[in-house]
Amino acid sequence: MTETNAQVPPGGPGMPARWTSSAKSGVGTAKTAASRIWFTLSHGILNEIYYPRVDTACTRDFGFMVAGPDNYFAEEKRDTEHEIAILEHGVPAYHLMNTARDGRWRIEKQILADPMRESLLQQISFEALIGDVSDYRLFGLLSPHLVNAGADNTAWVGDYKGNPMLFATGRYGVSVALASSVPWKARSVGYVGTSDGWQLLTRNGALDESYQRAEKGNVALTGEIDLPACDGRVLLALGFGSRPEEAGFRALSSLQDGFDAARKHYVQGWRAWQSPLLPLDRPEGPSNINTYRVSTTVLATHQPNSFPGAIIASLSIPWGFNKGDEDLGGYHLVWPRDLVENAGGLLAAGAVDDAKAVLNYLATIQEADGHWSQNVWLDGVPYWGGVQMDECAFPILLADMLRRGGHFSLAEFERYTLMIERAASFVVRNGPVTGQDRWEEDAGYSPFTLAVEIAALLAAADMMEMTGKRGQAHYLRETADSWNDEIERWTFATGTELAEKLGIRGYYVRVAPPETADAASPLDGFVPVKNRPPSDTNRPAAQLISPDALALVRFGLRAPDDPRILDTVKAIDAILRVELPQGPVWYRYNGDGYGEHEDGSAFDGTGIGRAWPLLTGERAHYELAAGRHERAEQLLVTLEDSAGPGGLLPEQVWDSDDIPARELFRGRPSGSAMPLVWAHAEHIKLLRSLRDGRVFDMPPQTVQRYQKDKVTSPRRLWRFNQKLRSLPAGRALRIELPAPALIHWTLDGWNTAHDTTTTTNGFGINLADLPTVKADEGKHLRFTFYWLEAERWEGTDFEVAVDDEGSLFHGAKHGYKGHHVSRRDAEPAET
Repeated sequence: MTETNAQVPPGGPGMPARWTSSAKSGVGTAKTAASRIWFTLSHGILNEIYYPRVDTACTRDFGFMVAGPDNYFAEEKRDTEHEIAILEHGVPAYHLMNTARDGRWRIEKQILADPMRESLLQQISFEALIGDVSDYRLFGLLSPHLVNAGADNTAWVGDYKGNPMLFATGRYGVSVALASSVPWKARSVGYVGTSDGWQLLTRNGALDESYQRAEKGNVALTGEIDLPACDGRVLLALGFGSRPEEAGFRALSSLQDGFDAARKHYVQGWRAWQSPLLPLDRPEGPSNINTYRVSTTVLATHQPNSFPGAIIASLSIPWGFNKGDEDLGGYHLVWPRDLVENAGGLLAAGAVDDAKAVLNYLATIQEADGHWSQNVWLDGVPYWGGVQMDECAFPILLADMLRRGGHFSLAEFERYTLMIERAASFVVRNGPVTGQDRWEEDAGYSPFTLAVEIAALLAAADMMEMTGKRGQAHYLRETADSWNDEIERWTFATGTELAEKLGIRGYYVRVAPPETADAASPLDGFVPVKNRPPSDTNRPAAQLISPDALALVRFGLRAPDDPRILDTVKAIDAILRVELPQGPVWYRYNGDGYGEHEDGSAFDGTGIGRAWPLLTGERAHYELAAGRHERAEQLLVTLEDSAGPGGLLPEQVWDSDDIPARELFRGRPSGSAMPLVWAHAEHIKLLRSLRDGRVFDMPPQTVQRYQKDKVTSPRRLWRFNQKLRSLPAGRALRIELPAPALIHWTLDGWNTAHDTTTTTNGFGINLADLPTVKADEGKHLRFTFYWLEAERWEGTDFEVAVDDEGSLFHGAKHGYKGHHVSRRDAEPAET
């Protein structure tokens, strides 16, 4: 076709760009540095393809359409039954078989990334089940969304060195080229929703080859494959590059080398990575899926060679079909919490070098003040601006796991001492209150966050002591002890209507707000539940339940048979457990709004929280800690049976009646992220824990200090973000301030007053211990500050009552203080 015949496709810039289903059935990449391509599969076709980084999606989807006599038209992703298989266990290359529901044809595809260059290969076989191949016409339809955007892309029909191709280019100069091993019968580009190939075929039965270039819009590329010329067999190569010519070169080079050579090197690379791993494989079930090798490939696929140690949360965009260019990040970002959890999965599988790479990456992206951002792009640039204290503490625990496992040389360990000290400093200066809990929603005292913080402080103390910093180590342990003693005062609710209804004394809440002057305790405050309608947000802290409390056992702070834990488990199961076809799965917390609406429509800022398989894995770890190995094994099966057809574990599963029109089926993956890499890490850790007969990632320091040695603190802490309202008689009060100060205080209503000057410790905290140990119950300590550097008074008096409040929860090992525990109370919750 000559240039004079070319026309501008109508309808530009096209309909608003949208992403696609997050319910992936496969993810893959080559284990070579030469290939910076990651791909995803869903509904029998390619979805997002990422290039040149695992955090930059460049396509929406790439599938096929079939036309035939009498205006016949069918679309592969909508009109076929899909089957998926891997080419080899532990190798994320896929064999897809899509059979038309009307029984007329079948498409088989083998898909992998070329390990030698940046292109993606699809070996296609089209089979006519009714009639002959010549009766049908096959069209490939590609929707580029170059560099996380469906808008402002330009597509055109062109060639590279005389080889006909289809091209597109977008943001930041990234380009893509589509080439075929057999001649194209027709090629066309257009705007999505108006002049793309799908619109042309459904309206006219043919492409309009005059549509040669579509500028700056939401575009699509369509090419017709000459089926009779190849008897239904064709190899397609999708090349990527910084310029169109580079993309064309790579596509043509892949075609010339052929599929078999690419497959050989692709498989060899993955075999080399899988072979040293621990043999945690389980017998394959009816689906012929090796769940362990699926989980290991998921972790490795999400970790790019170009950024060693960075692992994104998921190659997906939750409810992507309902989201557009405004959702730049999706889940293809790095969350430090997920990253450390994933490193634990790698370590459990024996991938020590990969786990060490994670620690090195974390040390590289640590902020100057010692914290880690809520989430980041691969290069460490923050995406969201929250601060979550568990994310700031988790890297310490990873360093300690590697140290205790004997995986560091002395020189390697010394490389991370600064990171550890900075992180510990940030935690002790800014904790225990977190700006956001682990679900990234609420500030306050979270049992999960507290468990991670305290465990990390003890681990950091051990490591700092090794470097001769005994004073700092001593202070870290003192702080950990004080926070540990306060967990129940902050987060354990007793005497509530819910407790009475369940026949228990109390339970750990999901999160309690920071202490304020107008609340007797954090448990009297309100929590603004996110993802709810504006009229239905604030809930009393004492009414919110979460499985997060089991972290107190997972991280060694509380015994699994502690009556408070047992009562909490009863509350969790009564409120948050749902029985699904695969077994019990748990919700994040009551009132959660992060999930589909009641009618199954996508989460759009509000919704109803659905069940998380990840929490089934965490519950299995609790059962193992409690000595119920068989129950943990059962929950492992439930976790594995929550996976999609390709063995990928979802973030959430649907918990209501089937809604086939929305592809929602009870117990099956919902429209949230799939895979959730964190869930696969939990799966690997559970396999390792069951093999070892103990919880793999439980820190030993907390178990020894709080369960065996039963260490308690002789003091309580007062800070501006931790305003203590009452002090148990016999305890000292430590005041910790952000700047040097003179503390002006009294125990007798200012009849007599005392001045105590703070001292600065190795973490820049200004502190003073006030002599309240011998203060009588009923006394009130009043104090204010004179800021020495600013030379001014605070202007406000603070008060702490000396009484027995707060010591309620520090009684005998197997009971609340003053509460007799019967045999019934000590029994494990029914599961």
